[in-house]
Amino acid sequence: MAYKYVFGPVMSGRLGRSLGLDLLGDRICSMDCVYCEVGATRDRTCERRVYVPAADILKELSLWKEEGLEPPDMITLGGLGEPCLNSEMENVILGAKRIFPGTPVAVLTNASLMTDPEVRRELCAADVVLPSLDALVEEEFARVNRPDEAVRPEAVAEGLLAFKKEFKGKIFLEILLAEGINDSDENLGRLKDFCQRLAPDRVDVVTLTRPGTVKGVRPVDGAVLSRWRLALGGGETRTGGRRGSNGKEMSLERMTAAVTASLSRRPQTAEQLAQALGADPDKVRQAVEALEKMGDVTRRDDRGKTFYHGTGHVLEE
Repeated sequence: MAYKYVFGPVMSGRLGRSLGLDLLGDRICSMDCVYCEVGATRDRTCERRVYVPAADILKELSLWKEEGLEPPDMITLGGLGEPCLNSEMENVILGAKRIFPGTPVAVLTNASLMTDPEVRRELCAADVVLPSLDALVEEEFARVNRPDEAVRPEAVAEGLLAFKKEFKGKIFLEILLAEGINDSDENLGRLKDFCQRLAPDRVDVVTLTRPGTVKGVRPVDGAVLSRWRLALGGGETRTGGRRGSNGKEMSLERMTAAVTASLSRRPQTAEQLAQALGADPDKVRQAVEALEKMGDVTRRDDRGKTFYHGTGHVLEE
């Protein structure tokens, strides 16, 4: 079957083979980051409500499990928008744990709603929270994240510090650098002080590796990345691993549906898709080529690699 809210699995450097849950169903977010993999934000807001009912998401997750495919290393709330905007987020986390007992649940968040005590309480139900904070210099924060007017970087930082005191799980902080946008020495100094206060379990300093939202936004070079990683104690060590397969193979129809769902949320190469789905590379190529012919998938060459993405991926000039 075709899934609306369950996608992947996707290979994650920090989480292993991660099965995604989309809590928004559209590009709804409190930010419109220049590097976002899913494309330009359609609705920028900080309003929490039931964008997608938890029951609908969990029904799909149960059906995915019933297919008997290789289980994921992690179930991750992410997708097209900011998962904390969904006011039924806690129900999704707890429901995922009931369906997949023993499988940890992670939440990807831009941390903008960490200022809300209720959001922090709900996130405490997760096992791993992966917040991002790309800048503490107001001007750089505005340029790289383009947030809703209610979001301020210092308030986000204080919200994260409050969450650290409440949360029993692991915090993996991510800082993404874009050349000439948020890579200043001032930003580095402020984030270094913040990381020492937060003391997360892991800091990942990264740069663009896939096409983002705004054309022309560039990754920082290796020297800059190394300097930031050294200063912040960050790295890009790959974690997690593949579990043994139960031997059940995807049909081409199921493969096509999985590829469509994955590419609508994250540009990937054919090789990345095959690895993430644990599938035959030839079948993945067949599915991608068929989708491209139908106009459901387009390709884009970026730094010597061919990335495929759903036609809903909006690119700004």
